[in-house]
Amino acid sequence: MSAISIVLICFAVFALSRAVLRFRRGGLPLLHLGLWVLFWSAVIVVVVQPSVTSRLATLLGVGRGADVVIYLSLMSLFYLLFRMFGKIEDLERQITRVVRAAALKELDDTLSRRDP
Repeated sequence: MSAISIVLICFAVFALSRAVLRFRRGGLPLLHLGLWVLFWSAVIVVVVQPSVTSRLATLLGVGRGADVVIYLSLMSLFYLLFRMFGKIEDLERQITRVVRAAALKELDDTLSRRDP
């Protein structure tokens, strides 16, 4: 086994342990934990048995296994980026509502103190 394989496997195990710890602390839903376990397990399988990507490439009609990994990685990253932008927009809307409500309450309190 090469040095890079050992590094990748150690990193995958480390990342998997972080996901499990975060789940135990209540910071990660069970569905997300399942997805992370699936992802990091797939990384370990591909590192240990690289021919899996070649078989997947043949099945999908792609030339090389490395190309399949790159295509799937790019698709996943763009999807996650799309989801993150959506979450950020939702948070901005929520912050706007909270700030607006706080400002109106402060204005109402100020006006009620002025009126005798």
